Amino acid sequence: MKLALRAYDGTDPTIRSIDIKPALIKRQKQLSFTWHFKTRDVVRNHAWDEALVELKGLVGVEFNLAQLFTAEADWSLDFQGKSPRLKQAAPTQKAPASLSHNREKVRALPAAGRAWLRDLGITTADGKVVPGAQDKFRQINRYVEILGPLLKAIPRGKLSKVVDMGAGKGYLTFAVADYLANTLQSEAKTVGVELRPDMVELCNGVAGKAGLSQLSFAQGSIDGFDSAGTSALIALHACDTATDDAIAKGIAAEAELIVVAPCCHKQIRREIETANAPTPLDYLLRHGIFVERQAEMVTDGIRALILEYFGYSTKVFEFISDQHTPKNVLIVGQRNGRRGDPAILDKIKDAKAMFGIRQHYLEGVTGL
Repeated sequence: MKLALRAYDGTDPTIRSIDIKPALIKRQKQLSFTWHFKTRDVVRNHAWDEALVELKGLVGVEFNLAQLFTAEADWSLDFQGKSPRLKQAAPTQKAPASLSHNREKVRALPAAGRAWLRDLGITTADGKVVPGAQDKFRQINRYVEILGPLLKAIPRGKLSKVVDMGAGKGYLTFAVADYLANTLQSEAKTVGVELRPDMVELCNGVAGKAGLSQLSFAQGSIDGFDSAGTSALIALHACDTATDDAIAKGIAAEAELIVVAPCCHKQIRREIETANAPTPLDYLLRHGIFVERQAEMVTDGIRALILEYFGYSTKVFEFISDQHTPKNVLIVGQRNGRRGDPAILDKIKDAKAMFGIRQHYLEGVTGL
C-alpha cells in the first residue's frame, strides 16, 4: 500500500523523506514517488521497472530506513545499526491501496442532489456533471469558494438580502441561494435581476421546483432596480457601464458587500482614444492592444478608488484561470464606513489627467 523512505543520509541537506504508493496514470500502473524537501514536495512517477532501479539506489544507500505497509504485514528495513535489520509487525493499514492519482476534489457545492443544477443543464439526472458543462461547474464552485467567506463575514443581523444584478440564466444566483440556505443556514433572501422575461420565468420555475423558497428573480434593468435593503450586491460580467450601475446601486444601498466581475471597458477606452491633449503615455497608447489593456486596468482601478471614497475596503484579483474565461478579474468591496477622504478624489483626478479621461461613468452615477 505504501513505502516510506526515512533517515536520509545523502548529500542534499534539503531532502527529508520519500513516500511511495501505487498509482494508475494514463491507465498504466506506476509507482508515484513524493519527495519531501525542506520547503516543497515534488512528485515523480515511474513505471514499475524504473521504480525498482530507482529504489536500489535509494534504500540502504541514501535512506537508512525503509518502511513497507501491506495488507498482510508491516515491514521495516533498518540500516542504522552495525548490520541491516528486517522486522515484521502486524499490519496497521487495512484498506486496499488506492490507485487513484488525483484525489476527488471537495467542492463547495457538490453536484449530486441539487435539482437546480440538473434543470439548468449542468448535471445529468443522476447528479453527474455534463461533459460540456465542466468549466461552468468549476466557475460556479470557484465563485462560491470566494463569496462564501465574504458572506459569512457579514454580521448575521445585517445579512438579509443578496442581489445578483444581470443574473442571466442564474447559475451564480442559485449557487448563492443554495449556499445561504444549506451552508450558512441563513434566512436571507436572494434576488436575481434580469432584463429578459424568458430567463426570469425559467429561473423562477427552477427555483420553485428546487424548493429554494428564499430565491426569486425580478425582471428589469440594473439601473431601474430598487436596491434598498440590499446587504450584498453581486454583478458578474455586466457589460461596460452596467457594472458601474451595479456598483452605484450597492453604494446607494450602503450594502455591506459589493462584488463585481467587469465585462468590456468601452467607455474609458473611447475616452482614451479621443483624448485631445497629449499624455506621458502616448508611446503606449498609440498601439491598440495596449489601449485595450490599459483601459481595463484604468477602468477597474478608478472603480476601486470610488468604492474606497464611499467607505469600502477593496481588493482586485483574478478569481479563475483565463483558460476558462478571459473575464476573470473580480473587484471586492467590503464596507468599512470610512468615507469621504479627499485624498482619494485627488488620486482619481490625477489618473484621469494621465490618460486624458474627462469623466469615469461611475463618477456620474454616484454624484462625484
